Amino acid sequence: MKRREFFALLGGAAVAWPARVFAGSEPPLIAWLGGGTERASSVFIRPFLKGMRDLGYIESRDFNIVYRFAEGYEQRLPALAEEVVRLKPNIILAAASGPAVAAKNATSSIPIVVPALADAVHLGLVASEARPGGNVTGITPYVAGLPAKQMELAREVVPGASRIGVLANLSDPKAPPQFQELEAAGSALEIKVIAADVNVPDDLDGAFQKLGNDRVDVIIVLQTSMLVSERSTIAVLAAAKRVPTVYGYREHVEDGGLISYGVNLRACFHDAAVFIQKILKGVSPANLPIEFPTHVELVINMKTAKALGLSIPPSLLARADEVIE
Repeated sequence: MKRREFFALLGGAAVAWPARVFAGSEPPLIAWLGGGTERASSVFIRPFLKGMRDLGYIESRDFNIVYRFAEGYEQRLPALAEEVVRLKPNIILAAASGPAVAAKNATSSIPIVVPALADAVHLGLVASEARPGGNVTGITPYVAGLPAKQMELAREVVPGASRIGVLANLSDPKAPPQFQELEAAGSALEIKVIAADVNVPDDLDGAFQKLGNDRVDVIIVLQTSMLVSERSTIAVLAAAKRVPTVYGYREHVEDGGLISYGVNLRACFHDAAVFIQKILKGVSPANLPIEFPTHVELVINMKTAKALGLSIPPSLLARADEVIE
């Protein structure tokens, strides 16, 4: 083999080799920026790391990762984002839209991958979903029409419900569109929608007290980072008030909530690893279109239903993807 041909072959092979083959350099650094608590985020960290392993990337060998959590206090995100940028990571994994906004405000050059991205165009994070055009890309677990379906579920669980409470978190960018859909669906069904806004975890007790005083028949919990992070507390408060609850994420139901209908969030975090891999191989986030999940799941906790004295309709149980006994 001629010398020139040998080096051409070697160069072609190097393009396909994982980064770990190249000795003498530090593995790339991924910085995780989350709005929730570290404990509550573990259910999403695990599938992301599995997604990386599925692609052949092993932590500490092929990449390093650091974590920063706002612990449910969105106002902490800008300072945490600045701190993350000073670490000079190769990629920022912003867990949701709130952390993504903070990260985008802190850097326009470091790639940002968001497993739970919502309202990205309106927030100025991307130019369009098909052509992001900047340093942000990811997966959106928010599907238009889901809140209206959750409203229908609330009526199936409590037939004739006329007062439906909404546990909101309107400071989260994902929340206002959901709330507007719920208001529109409530108006069409002649249901009174009563909101209790929660912007920090400390507000939860007061919010449930308000919804209890307003005698709501069912509570719908919006899909936001802080509310899914506080899912254990929410389940306890809902049980104390003996009010059925409807959610967008299965994590709530696994921690004692009644019923959820929405995208599998853990799958989004698992699949975010594909974006990370592509960026590490040199693809710009500007050229990675936003992805949309194609499957939503219905999960029911029968233990919670029995504790509330509810009889779940057989038709609803038949449609469930999973029934937790």
